[in-house]
Amino acid sequence: MKLFSLLISLLFLFNINAQTITNYTTADGLMDNFVECVNVDVDDNIWFGTSVGFQKYDPSTSDWTNFDIANYPDMVSNNIKQINSTLNSIWIGSDYGINTWNEPVFTTYNSTNGLASNQVRSIDVKDNSPDDIWIGTNQGVSHFDGSSWMSYSSPDLHWSGVNATAFDSNGDKWFASPLGGVTHFDGTSFTVYDTSNGLLSQNVTALLIDNQDNKWIGTGSGISVLNASNTSFTHHTRMYIMPPPDTLNPVVDIAMDSYGRIWAAIYVGYLAEGGIAFWDGNQWEDFHVSDGLVGPNVRGLSIDSEDNVWVVTSTGVSKISSIVSSLNSMIDVNIDLFPNPSDGKIQIFNKECDLTDVSVYNMLGSLMYSEILISEPQLTLDLSFLSSGIYQLVFSSNQGILNQKVIIE
Repeated sequence: MKLFSLLISLLFLFNINAQTITNYTTADGLMDNFVECVNVDVDDNIWFGTSVGFQKYDPSTSDWTNFDIANYPDMVSNNIKQINSTLNSIWIGSDYGINTWNEPVFTTYNSTNGLASNQVRSIDVKDNSPDDIWIGTNQGVSHFDGSSWMSYSSPDLHWSGVNATAFDSNGDKWFASPLGGVTHFDGTSFTVYDTSNGLLSQNVTALLIDNQDNKWIGTGSGISVLNASNTSFTHHTRMYIMPPPDTLNPVVDIAMDSYGRIWAAIYVGYLAEGGIAFWDGNQWEDFHVSDGLVGPNVRGLSIDSEDNVWVVTSTGVSKISSIVSSLNSMIDVNIDLFPNPSDGKIQIFNKECDLTDVSVYNMLGSLMYSEILISEPQLTLDLSFLSSGIYQLVFSSNQGILNQKVIIE
């Protein structure tokens, strides 16, 4: 029992009790409470897609700007399924093709002038570039380079279409399929990852690649994480806790905040139950209606530059803010780290322990770095070569193992 208490006292934990949830409905300016999609643009404007049009919300002024066919007849549909932004325009997807909004002009793209299909399932933009846009459809994916289109479909991609596109550090493309797993395209060849080689489910709904090139793959049965070398999977099936036997978490959307925390939107249709969860590198923490979310039918999420998490549901929008971004140690930890968050150059203040070495692990538990230490009251650890994110530092000492987390910005 004493050993257990010691280990607990040495852990660093997030304090998530300080978050604030602000809800928005038609009473606050939404066009419709059933919001299908959300995007944050480079200026931190929030864009919402609904079945009656789309709109922009400017948090700095609380102003709403609405767009529908009645006022903008060049729109192809009011029923907006996907929305994303580049440095200079907004891309709006529907079952009737794509509109781009570059004020004051709407431009239309459909199967007659470039798209693989009019039924748009995803819009993904590499680095906010207007010259690198990927449109997932029910018949494949179409790439826009700023002037022309190129499409990929079966047999290169699964016949069920593309639900999402993501980009790794090499510039390779990864495509999520509704029924065929994930396909990696290196510019020459296509490689499939599905249940035959470790994926949780063939039904891939969302896709994100983190700063360490781990692929977070949202499926109908939870999240599979394919490591940077594409050799092994880690699985998460209970991000949002429900009572047994309903343990699997169908994923709707995935996003990452500036601290490297992974956020997942989960919705179980037949139970009408859902919420939001985030992974801190050690455990999942969730938010649901009892915490203040506007509704359980979560449709998507997006994160602004201040790490506010915008969650869209069938009953309105929730903004989760004031998520603790620093890590608080419990009282009995005998070493301090400063600053935290940091740029990677960390001062270690050693109170009573004789430290012998330190190992640094990423959010998946992979060893990223290790170093032999000379036990002194103050040490410097340079981790500036690591990508931004959350890391676990494991110190060996005369008191045993001490675990601390750091955020590298």
